[in-house]
Amino acid sequence: MCFIGFYLFLSVFIYTSNGIPDSVRILGLFESENQMEEIAFRYAVDRVNSARHVLPRTRVLGQVERVSLRDSFTASKKVCNFLRYGLVGVFGPSSDTATHIQSLCDAFELPHVETRYDRKRKRYRDDSAVNLYPHPETLSKAYYDLVKSWGWKNVALLYEQGSSLTELQELMKAQDINFHLKELPLEGDVRPLLKEIRKDSISQIVLACSSKRILDILRQANQVGLISTYHSYVLTSLDLQTVDLAEFRDSGVNITGYSIIDPTKSEVANAVSDWVFGELRYGRALDLTEKKLTVSAALIYDAVLLFSKALHDLDRSQDISVRPMNCNSPDQTTYGSALVSYMKLMELDGLTGSIKFDGRGYRTQFSLDIIEYSHTEDFKKIGTWTPSYGTNFTRNYQDVYAQIIEGLQNRTFRVTTILTQPYVMLVPDWEALGLEGNDRFEGFAVELINDISEILKFNYKIHVVEDGNYGSLDANGQWNGMIKELLDQKADVAIGDLSINYDRETAVDFTTPFLNTGISILYKKAQKKPPSLFSFLLPFSVDVWIYMATAYLGVSVLLFILARITPFEWLNPHPCSPNPEELETQFNLLNSLWFAIGSLMQQGCDYLPKAVSLRLVAALWWFFTLIMISSYTANLAAFLTVERMDSPIESAEDLAKQTKIKYGCVGSGSTIAFFRDSKIPTYQRMWSFMESARPSVFNKNTPEGIDRVIKSNGGYAFMTESATIEYQTERNCDLVQIGGNLDSKGYGVALPHGSPFTGAFSSAVLQLLESNKILILKTKWWKEKHGGGRCGKKESKSLSSANELGLANVGGVFVVLLLGLIAASIVGLFEFFWKARKLAGDEVESIKAEMFKELKFALSCSGEDTKPVRKRQRIGDSDSNINRNSVNRSAIWKSNGPNSNNNSNS
Repeated sequence: MCFIGFYLFLSVFIYTSNGIPDSVRILGLFESENQMEEIAFRYAVDRVNSARHVLPRTRVLGQVERVSLRDSFTASKKVCNFLRYGLVGVFGPSSDTATHIQSLCDAFELPHVETRYDRKRKRYRDDSAVNLYPHPETLSKAYYDLVKSWGWKNVALLYEQGSSLTELQELMKAQDINFHLKELPLEGDVRPLLKEIRKDSISQIVLACSSKRILDILRQANQVGLISTYHSYVLTSLDLQTVDLAEFRDSGVNITGYSIIDPTKSEVANAVSDWVFGELRYGRALDLTEKKLTVSAALIYDAVLLFSKALHDLDRSQDISVRPMNCNSPDQTTYGSALVSYMKLMELDGLTGSIKFDGRGYRTQFSLDIIEYSHTEDFKKIGTWTPSYGTNFTRNYQDVYAQIIEGLQNRTFRVTTILTQPYVMLVPDWEALGLEGNDRFEGFAVELINDISEILKFNYKIHVVEDGNYGSLDANGQWNGMIKELLDQKADVAIGDLSINYDRETAVDFTTPFLNTGISILYKKAQKKPPSLFSFLLPFSVDVWIYMATAYLGVSVLLFILARITPFEWLNPHPCSPNPEELETQFNLLNSLWFAIGSLMQQGCDYLPKAVSLRLVAALWWFFTLIMISSYTANLAAFLTVERMDSPIESAEDLAKQTKIKYGCVGSGSTIAFFRDSKIPTYQRMWSFMESARPSVFNKNTPEGIDRVIKSNGGYAFMTESATIEYQTERNCDLVQIGGNLDSKGYGVALPHGSPFTGAFSSAVLQLLESNKILILKTKWWKEKHGGGRCGKKESKSLSSANELGLANVGGVFVVLLLGLIAASIVGLFEFFWKARKLAGDEVESIKAEMFKELKFALSCSGEDTKPVRKRQRIGDSDSNINRNSVNRSAIWKSNGPNSNNNSNS
């Protein structure tokens, strides 16, 4: 002891007058459990002394002292003891005791180098301390970037009691992440807390605790079922790579974290080798059981190296005078502040990467390796993080996919499903056939999962969901059905006619849709309408029939009026009498009606018009009847060969407008959620009707709803996916789909949220889609197996297949008829005026009086078909002797009477 004291005394005064002393003393304070830090300190001092380019003229004397946790008095006393012999700097300790050491060093302006995580670090500091540990605020951003890059949305954050959450502030402030904050007890059982996480179906966990507790907490998590392929952990400890997680290698759990030490660097490998093999030399009697390099040890090494280089740079700019000091005196060093400033301005590449400080004196510019626990090796580097560029993953998609496929090899998945035709069905008489396991099931989804397993090389075991539900939220916000089994880890995969919607997507992960569908209406096909007694009237609409009747009466009346007006239709009823006393027209009212109806019926008549005006009316009427009869005949043929259905509903709007026909859906699932959450007024009315209907219109499952439609005889409509309706209508010809799809959705394979296998399953589904294998499966199970194709493609033609002709179809012929009638009326008036003018001259009367007299007779209510012969007509006017040599058939028929046997040639 005397020799050591004498040596220490001499070393204080051995220095040059123009520079740094020949030897300088630094003090390392370490807790008893931090043996690796002590070894790193000794090793760093030896490296500095052996590398003469660091301090070429000075030897560093490293003094190690052990302190107890939270014993700040003893630690401060040891620093004061060494101040008497001259100290250049103090390193450590890593506990909260360092706060008191820092205050002591500030009083003497003695450099204090820290390597601990300082949760109470001030934002701006102007003291004698230098801390090489990454700043908590920067670490907080790193953790946030990592969680965000994984796309986590619902996260449990576990932290130790009494610890600060500074490094997690960025995470907790994130608006796009839902955090469940849980405080871990200092020691003991944490399973009750972990069970709460499992109950909340949280699979993404951030664990902020010391490296010494990681293994124990993960073991307890494994006991409560939180260690599986579908659980992911982000560990905030930078010593993650020192934890042995071999016992979780086959669990499939994803464990990710950061490392500030790159084990591939030669400096790191050499340091670890020297420490391990030089344990007795550096540690002497230390019981060093941990052989891995810790962050605190690497930081101690870098701190000693940084301190030494800064001391060398300071020595070249000013004299460094090291003298003894006393804790009871106000003495201060002359170099302390300058040395600390030099350290903060230096840049160094050490075991913990690039070391540099910002303007505040904090280490914020550093790089972190993203490490992930691999199932084939320990921790593997998968990327890097820097403050400037954030997260950057170095592995590509092919590497990730290959790793996932490797994890799928020979793995057995628990597949949950629901019995629904034709997706999953029990093989008929499977018990009698002695079938077990997957062999009991058949169907579209069964073959689909089998094809996926052949592509991805995994095994599977199918079971039917216990409660028979697809999966929906109940009033308490709890899931049921297949979704619940995925959340409770009772199943790894859910397959069937499970549609993808928003609520389910937030709870589980879905693959690419393998089948597209939408909600539609299943209804019993309308019965054939019995033939009507007056079905022959159907080719024309009611409007057309009314217009035809009006046209018929109009033409008949016009013929009657024009025949009375025009002089060319008044003929001699007695051809043998050259000077008749009266003239007669064959177009009285009854004959006009008969002429028109005969033309309409394509039969003709015995008398024909003589006057131009009447002939014009007749020609146009014949043209009109030609078009109308042709149209009627053509459309009648279609109506006689078409089956006419009497369907009370044609769309969802029709359902919503009535209350006679009940309608509903399955009581749980995406269909009921669609109507419940819809903002469209029609669907809102439908939901109100379904919700209030008594008895209930909801069904336990799809088969029950289909059976209800069949038995209701048109009194119930069932709303379900169109793919299911297509399957049913292929086999039951009495069922029909009403209208189109009310929405658009797809069926997908569901996996637990965060499953690493979702991408692989999606790739397999896409491969099957592109190879048309899914189309082949759909054709097989929809149109071929179990009675498929019974109804074929035969579709009953609806009423719209032979539409009745409306006014728009035949309106043109009415226009032609109307224009012709107007033209004929004009010609008739002209003839009337011309004849009246001639008679006025013969009777020595005015034209006006003659026209009035003729018009009065023509429009008289008596409607006589004879009139007296005027003067000009008696003297043999040529106008009155028209066709005198021809016998008028109508006149002869009238004179002889209808019962006369006289021949027209007599």
